[in-house]
Amino acid sequence: MHWEPYVGLVPGLQDRALGQRQALNRCATQGSLIKGIISYLDSGYMIMNDTLTSDVIGRRVEVNGEHATVRFSGIVPPVAGLWLGVEWDNPERGKHDGSHDGTVYFKCRHPTGGSFIRPNKVNFGVDFLTAVKNRYVLEDAPEEDGKGQIIIGNKPVETIGFDSIIKQQSQLSKLQEISLRNCAVNCAGDKGAIAKACPNIRKVDLSRNLLSSWDEVLDIADQLKHLEVLNLSENKLSFPLASLTLTRAFPALKILALNRTGITWAEVLRCAPGWPVLEELYLASNDLFISERPADVLQTLKLLDLSSNQSIDENQLFLIAYLPRLEQLILSDVGISSIHFPDAVTGHKTLMFPSLQYLIVNDNQISQWSFINELDKLQSLHALSCTRNPLMQGDKAAQTTRQFIIAKIGQLKTLNKCEILPEERRGAELDYRKAFGNEWKAAGGHQDPDRNRPNEEFVAAHPRYQLLCLKYGAPEDGELKTQQPFVLKNQLLTLKIKYPNQVDQKVLEKQLPASMTIQKVKGLLARLLRVPVSELLLSYESPKMPGREIGLENDQQSLQFYSVESGDCLLVRW
Repeated sequence: MHWEPYVGLVPGLQDRALGQRQALNRCATQGSLIKGIISYLDSGYMIMNDTLTSDVIGRRVEVNGEHATVRFSGIVPPVAGLWLGVEWDNPERGKHDGSHDGTVYFKCRHPTGGSFIRPNKVNFGVDFLTAVKNRYVLEDAPEEDGKGQIIIGNKPVETIGFDSIIKQQSQLSKLQEISLRNCAVNCAGDKGAIAKACPNIRKVDLSRNLLSSWDEVLDIADQLKHLEVLNLSENKLSFPLASLTLTRAFPALKILALNRTGITWAEVLRCAPGWPVLEELYLASNDLFISERPADVLQTLKLLDLSSNQSIDENQLFLIAYLPRLEQLILSDVGISSIHFPDAVTGHKTLMFPSLQYLIVNDNQISQWSFINELDKLQSLHALSCTRNPLMQGDKAAQTTRQFIIAKIGQLKTLNKCEILPEERRGAELDYRKAFGNEWKAAGGHQDPDRNRPNEEFVAAHPRYQLLCLKYGAPEDGELKTQQPFVLKNQLLTLKIKYPNQVDQKVLEKQLPASMTIQKVKGLLARLLRVPVSELLLSYESPKMPGREIGLENDQQSLQFYSVESGDCLLVRW
């Protein structure tokens, strides 16, 4: 026999005492003065033995905050008594692979993913409604004795404001949003109980619980007819092997999160008939491989998150490219490096992803401008986030890279969550046109439209260049001439120098050569201000782009490289 306080050996045994403790603790934090609680709750210890009343293989369990799946139940000689063999979600938590003294009791995917544990150390969890009551109400609201006290059992407890709290928290029927994250939910519970107690729930967070199968999820969802948002992330679920017969299990569901659930793409498609109006689907960190087109499912989807699925490539993306309403696609940390839309030649739009407006490709391996060129083929792309890619972390300054992306994707309105104002687009396109003017001429470009025939190689590398020439006129020879370094007068920039963090510092005005590197500018300022060079941070503002601050991040580049002009203002911080 083992004595364990509030340990979940068999589902339901610990719920009442735990619910009362949690509810009373909440009441205490909300102003109630409770006396006599400790002695009452401490009498709630339960006697457990080493027997289990139901099949536990495959059940999800929690042990001291760590989650695992039961893979074995039985005797492990030479030690007497019942043991559970569990495979931990965190493989570093275990000690072996399911073997003991040469006998294989169960198998793990990781050599240290398994452990043997006594049943009385394991929490098998609670049903959905019990978890709701534990978190939101005091189960079996206690009686008041009319003297400012409540009676729990036969113990009087003094209260202040307790009745109003009980009344407020007991209105389960009015709940529309609930969070049961990490509440050890393992099943729906009694049939119809959820629908009777909580008929109006619309949003549920069930992430990181002990649900072990999709059938358990269906049992819950079938009672929540108004459910619109459901988060099931971090539940290691087993999914049906055949298409679901209950195709409208989630008639109102619009947002579904299945991150870190172990779901496969085939299982997504099998379950998808049950999501007839789904708009957002989150599938991050599942080792997904997109193996087939969605046929007559996911057609209402507006957002799809495939982040941190390292096997996804452009060929798999083409399988989802014709989802008619897909507006947002999240591909962060999937390892993608290239993309090409084979149905569209340079200068034309692809039929793929017809509604895609927002694309996120952060933390990938994008290192070629050809990737950005291809994105201009998307019909509806208005927003792009592409931070932390090799292309954005090379020798070119971040601001120059931003200008090139803006110039290459004509319909883009937002880049890396920063709005592209008309003035910035104009400046970026003019700078891009000038930056590659000499290359354009060498490739066969000409100011005379009849003789302007750049070769295919140049057009492939700069597909919008000809369009920019039509928009702004072809670059003139005078624009493309490199200023002679000895003509110092033509290179001097008159700049104001301000110190945003030092209000007492006087604003300076200096003339600096356009060819002066940021490192030398810092050296000059360090001597003037008597501040170490390593502590100086430089940026600048231009009257042409009011309200926008541009960082001078690369010490080896010149002021001219950053398009600093006379009249601009250097901002110095330390």
